[in-house]
Amino acid sequence: MVSRMFRIETGVDKERRELLRRQLLDTNTAASPVLRALRGTPGEREVPLHIWALDSTGALAGGLVGHTWASWLHVTYLWVDARHRGTGLGSRLLAQAERLAREDRGCRAARLETWDFQAPDFYKKQGYEVVCVIPDYPPGITEYTLTKHLI
Repeated sequence: MVSRMFRIETGVDKERRELLRRQLLDTNTAASPVLRALRGTPGEREVPLHIWALDSTGALAGGLVGHTWASWLHVTYLWVDARHRGTGLGSRLLAQAERLAREDRGCRAARLETWDFQAPDFYKKQGYEVVCVIPDYPPGITEYTLTKHLI
């Protein structure tokens, strides 16, 4: 029997985080034909996508933060100021992100996560389908993952 001793460490260390991230990425890429095929293509890198709307006074009325990767749009945040909700601004921001992802970045689908107290019904009205439900995440709340085909 071979005895192996390991020292397990925890903490936040930028150099080690980057080393670990790179090692995991390289290992997972090597193990996956799909990820290997992405190497050297525009789809290999996450590319940020930020869209914002200003009201007539120049104040931030809403915005979307996300990124594209591997022919997918990932919407991280979509926010509309309470004064502008119900005006269609959220739908316009989401549609603009989908259009840019599809036409400029070649994305074929979109995904996002939302909680039950946020906007799952809004996204369903925009053509998104629930593909995952995680109850009690965080405790007392349900998280939804939704996707939409863009082409």
